[in-house]
Amino acid sequence: MAAGLAMEGFVPYVHTIATFITRRCYEQVAVDCCLHNLPVRLIGNGGGLVYAPLGPTHLAIEDIAIMRALPNMTVVSVCDADEMKRFMDQTLDWPGPIYIRLAKGYDPIVSRAELGFQIGKAIVMREAAGGKSRVLLVTTGVATTRALEAAEALEAEGIECTLLHMHTVKPLDAAALVEHARGCDLIVTVEEHTVIGGLGSAILDALVEHLPGAMPPVRRLGIPDDFAHKYGNQDQLMELYGLHPQGIADSVRDGLRRRAA
Repeated sequence: MAAGLAMEGFVPYVHTIATFITRRCYEQVAVDCCLHNLPVRLIGNGGGLVYAPLGPTHLAIEDIAIMRALPNMTVVSVCDADEMKRFMDQTLDWPGPIYIRLAKGYDPIVSRAELGFQIGKAIVMREAAGGKSRVLLVTTGVATTRALEAAEALEAEGIECTLLHMHTVKPLDAAALVEHARGCDLIVTVEEHTVIGGLGSAILDALVEHLPGAMPPVRRLGIPDDFAHKYGNQDQLMELYGLHPQGIADSVRDGLRRRAA
């Protein structure tokens, strides 16, 4: 129905649970929306581990990977409600389909209006003092919030971090990535998504292509290649997978130790 409306000149917005709008109707998304490059906006709520109380059937942990694989599909995962508002203003004129990954709502507001928003353009949410960064954190969605807290803790120890918020996973802002990756000791990607095919994979793809032979060590933080075996809430499962601030900071410290060794 959405594809038919788009063919008639409308810009339809379709909203449901993230697992339903990705896995359940993948063939229709590919053939009806992407093949014709139609301006359909697919909004998936509860991305990542939001539906932790309902178990693995409702966890959208591979949605970025499968939607990113579709030609013509744009993939966006904002970090908070304010950023969502700035993003939505741009969706009317964007050509082709967009997959919009939402969290649970009422997450802390960490985005800032003065940083702006443009589809396909990463945002530097935090820059290392003096412009010299030992660690580049690359994040998307609400993982950005957790990584910002981790960066603050690391700064107190003298570990300078720059945080690049990749709200648009596809098309990826390779230029911003390469600019901030050059010269750093470690790159850490953080996502509430399986480590296969998501943000971390997109970052590695871009670095291999644009920084051959000069790529810093990369550590990908995300959900293992497995279905969740525990129930709980979103924060509990993020902690289980080391996606909470302390877990992110610990991973950075370990990565730097290994780099020094």
